[in-house]
Amino acid sequence: MFRFDYHRATSLEDARATFDAAEDGVFLAGGMTLIPTLKQRLAMPSDLVDLAGVEALRGITLEADHVEIGAMVPHGDVAKSQAVRDAIPALAILAGDIGDPMVRARGTLGGSVANNDPAADYPGAVLGLGATIQTDRREILADDFFTAMFETALEDGELITSIRFPRPERAAYVKFHNPASRYAIAGVFVAQLGEKVRVAVTGAGPTVFRHREMEQALERRFAPDALEGIAVDAGPLNSDMHASADFRAHLVKVMAVRAVVQALK
Repeated sequence: MFRFDYHRATSLEDARATFDAAEDGVFLAGGMTLIPTLKQRLAMPSDLVDLAGVEALRGITLEADHVEIGAMVPHGDVAKSQAVRDAIPALAILAGDIGDPMVRARGTLGGSVANNDPAADYPGAVLGLGATIQTDRREILADDFFTAMFETALEDGELITSIRFPRPERAAYVKFHNPASRYAIAGVFVAQLGEKVRVAVTGAGPTVFRHREMEQALERRFAPDALEGIAVDAGPLNSDMHASADFRAHLVKVMAVRAVVQALK
C-alpha cells in the first residue's frame, strides 16, 4: 500500500472533523472493497478514518412501518436480527447470502450501499423496497441515490448514517450468483407495498435499476405468470467473462419469476 495516516474515530463528530482536516481522506467501513484496492495500489488516500468505533452508526430499530439499520451494522447481524426477520424476512435472507462468513462478519450495510458495486446485493433491497438513505447531511430516496457504476448521489465527504426500509406486505430476493464470489450475476428483489410493486434488478447492468414493465404487470396481478410475455432488453446489460448480456437478460426474467413465487410463500 501507499503510505497513509490511520485514525480510529470515536464519534460521528470526530469522524467528520478528522475527514475534513485530511488532505485526501477516505472513510473506512468494513473494508471489503477498500482494503484490496489499497493493496493493489489503485488508491492513494492521505488518511483513513475508521468508523468501527462509532456506536451511533450501529443498531437496528423496528418501528410500526419500517426498520432502520445503522450504516455500520455487519451483514451477519442483519441476517441474524430477529427484528429484520420479523419485519422483512427477504432482507435477512439477502444479508445471509452475501459472500462468506468472514465477509458477513466484516462487511457493512453502509459500505456496500455507498460503494454501489454493480453486482452487490444490498442495492437491490434498497431500491426494491424504496428505502431512504439517511446521511450526516440529508435524506436521499433510493430512486435518487444510485446514479451509475460505483457512483451514487453522495457528495464528497458525505457519510451514510442509517437506512430506513419500509415494511412490505410481501417481498423476496432471488439471485443467480457467481460460484466463487457469490456476487450476483443477476439478482431480482420484488416487493409489494400496498397497491404498488417494485422490482429492482442488480448484477445485470452497470448499476441497480427498476424494471417498470414487470412492476406494472405485478400491480395488476401479483402472480408469477403475470410476467409471461415480458422481455428483458439485453442492450444496456453487462457482458463479461461471467455471462453475456443475453444470458443476463434471460436470468433477470427467471429470477423475477422465482422471486414472485418466493414472495407468495
